[in-house]
Amino acid sequence: MKVVLSWLKEFVDIDLNLEELARLLTMAGLEVEEIQLVGLPMPPAERHEFHYSGLTWEPDKIVVAQIDEVMPHPNADRLVLCRLHDGQQEHTVLTGAPNLFEYKGKGPLPQPLKVAYAKEGARIYDGHQPGQVLTTLKRAKIRGVESYSMVCSEKELGISEEHEGIILLDPDAPTGMPLVEYMGDAVLDVSILPSMARCASILGVAREVAALTGKPLRLPRTTLPATGESILGKAAIQITEPEYNPRFVLGLIRNVRIQPSPYKVQLRLRLAGMRPINNIVDATNYVMLEIGEPLHAFDYQALVRRANGNPPTIITRRAKPGETLTTLDGVERKLDDFTVLVCDTAGALSIAGVMGGAETEVTEQTTDVLLEGASWNFINIRKTVASQKLNSEAAYRFSRGVHPALAPEGVKLGLERMALWSGGEIAADLIDAYPVPHHDPEIDLTAAEIRRALGIDLSLAEAETLLSRLGFICQREGETLHVQTPPHRLDIGEGLVGKADLIEEIARLYGFDRIPARRLADPLPSLQEDPDLAPTEKVRDALVRLGLQEVITYRMTVPEREHRLYLDDAPERSAPYLRLANPISLDRSVMRRSLLASVMEIAERNIRLRERLALFEIGPVFLPVEGQTLPNEDWRVALVLTGTRQPPAWDRKEVTPMDFYDLKGILEGLLEALHIPDVTYRPAQNSTFHPGKCAEVLSGERVLGVFGELHPKVKEHYDFGTAPVLAGDLSLKALLESIPVAYEVGAVPAFPPVLEDLAVVVDEDIPAARVEEVLRQGGGKLLTAVRLFDIYRGEQIGAGKKSLAYRLTYQALDRTLTDKDAASIRQRIIRRLEQELGARIRS
Repeated sequence: MKVVLSWLKEFVDIDLNLEELARLLTMAGLEVEEIQLVGLPMPPAERHEFHYSGLTWEPDKIVVAQIDEVMPHPNADRLVLCRLHDGQQEHTVLTGAPNLFEYKGKGPLPQPLKVAYAKEGARIYDGHQPGQVLTTLKRAKIRGVESYSMVCSEKELGISEEHEGIILLDPDAPTGMPLVEYMGDAVLDVSILPSMARCASILGVAREVAALTGKPLRLPRTTLPATGESILGKAAIQITEPEYNPRFVLGLIRNVRIQPSPYKVQLRLRLAGMRPINNIVDATNYVMLEIGEPLHAFDYQALVRRANGNPPTIITRRAKPGETLTTLDGVERKLDDFTVLVCDTAGALSIAGVMGGAETEVTEQTTDVLLEGASWNFINIRKTVASQKLNSEAAYRFSRGVHPALAPEGVKLGLERMALWSGGEIAADLIDAYPVPHHDPEIDLTAAEIRRALGIDLSLAEAETLLSRLGFICQREGETLHVQTPPHRLDIGEGLVGKADLIEEIARLYGFDRIPARRLADPLPSLQEDPDLAPTEKVRDALVRLGLQEVITYRMTVPEREHRLYLDDAPERSAPYLRLANPISLDRSVMRRSLLASVMEIAERNIRLRERLALFEIGPVFLPVEGQTLPNEDWRVALVLTGTRQPPAWDRKEVTPMDFYDLKGILEGLLEALHIPDVTYRPAQNSTFHPGKCAEVLSGERVLGVFGELHPKVKEHYDFGTAPVLAGDLSLKALLESIPVAYEVGAVPAFPPVLEDLAVVVDEDIPAARVEEVLRQGGGKLLTAVRLFDIYRGEQIGAGKKSLAYRLTYQALDRTLTDKDAASIRQRIIRRLEQELGARIRS
């Protein structure tokens, strides 16, 4: 929300500078994201804690001036000359502003036009350049007329992008006054968090400032300055479902004159991010920004015509099947059955709390205005906004909750503004339907409860002072503080929740930075392991210990991003996806089918910043099932490695990239940490992985997953370097179901081992895993460890052969093995190798 400083000062005195004010609000939960300066001088750079933007208006170069006459340009139809006085002397100023053409050639004006005047040498923004391009006014001849100064549009002064016409100030603007003194301002761009929705108004922010600084809050006048006959009998209200519309208020103003609002009103609306329209519509928007109550203005005579000349009855109800409404943005909208409408007996008038309809909008012909202020069910408003994809300033506030007490206050203020700016006559009384009065919670609080929650000794008197600043009505009774929630707070709960809410308010005003850090006084509850999550945590912990970093990615994607993981002709590209009916963005339209694709995207983004990446994620994929609404939610474990095996260092200048066996080693470490039995590996074919560098990992006959080096053509779909990209995709369910309930743990051997190296020559097509299996079969229980440390191929052992060198460990638990024992084990191993594999021992 954009908070205009001069507007804020109408409700509370502020003697802080901008930096102090922004810091105060931010620490209280209203985060100031940017400060826009409107003409004010920029603070010294060394004092900037927040981001500033804007243009400084030099006091002696940019002033309020008056145009006394608009004359034709002698050589150009699209330019005019203005006889202008800047408070010191008269000037002739050349301009092409279209909003001055109506005054051209009519002689001296009956009432001077007040304008923003920039003198020679002034620094302003170039109104003809896109964006904000600074320029300095210099003398030049334009169509034979010398020009050295100009009257300014809002864009040239950095107020807005409006540059079609010059600024026409209000008639009371003092001629010659520096413009910065007349209308210089600042705008604080405040992030309104969900817990601070009550501050989505100038008054809401002012209430916080008053509470934080101890300054008195000036509330707007809430009387109804009525001069016309009563509205009673001129309209009626019928609420069909009070749970969706707890309160509805109507006011009436007659004989209005539709015209532009005063410029200061237009300026505040623009600075707050809204477009001025006319005095009636501007009044509704002004009050909404001022106190937080959205209003809607109907053309009263249009309603009477729809009621065949009778007083209109305003009805609130849910939409009927197939009902449509053309809203103010010109779009015909098909309405859902949960959407609440404001209607009359002839049909729908507006989408309640979101946007009005076009048929009864205020136009230049409007003379009488029926003004609506209401309260709506915020959950229903959210559903409507999401369904219609229709956001508005009113919906922003109603979807976060607007207290019903604001409805009559908003209507009164709106009518007063309309009368002031249009000359209309306010009808006496309001029509107020309030079938479901809101109950504001009453909460009891003690000093002990505050001390326990905040860890500070705060007396009830101090707590009462802090809460009273925010408008809470407090009464002390012994050791208890009775607190009544004010009629603008919907965020305070009942019971224990309400106590916590009040203590949070006390902490905000006391100052979070003043609360000392202390140890918890209460005992911590005993930790109970969740049996459903514990096995998954074991997988996560094991991968972290192996040096991988966990990432968490979006579960929503688009098929095109996942298709990059497969070859162009892979069947996976035609697989169906679970599509979202209401995606948060165009690139999040389906639920993912591949977890590995998500991790690959993270690796692609980060490899430019790191020499080595080792990432993993544990998460679900969503596989549609034909004939079922809900998909199969399959949890997977995805791993991605790329880059150097080790970073370069002073003692290690040559680095090598990771390869297939680095990933295989990580998987071996993972499966060993989980004590998964009977682990084997076998070659596999997969459209994602490099042929010959892809394998499946199994536990017994169960396939746990697939891993390998990325296929070169698949790698071309990504922006990686030259290093191989290793990836794995495992089934979390298969992993967890393979973890044994119990496993054997052997005693630490008390007797020394016997180490022996054995080189075995076998056929090239026999895998090393098969050789190791035969070695263990031959060695029996006394062969406790087998480690392959060398592979040799060459003419010495013959074509089609390979030599595998193993380090064997013989060890017994009950004795020291002798040379005879070792020789016996060796002979059994050799016989088994010869019988099973046709192997020979390389000497």
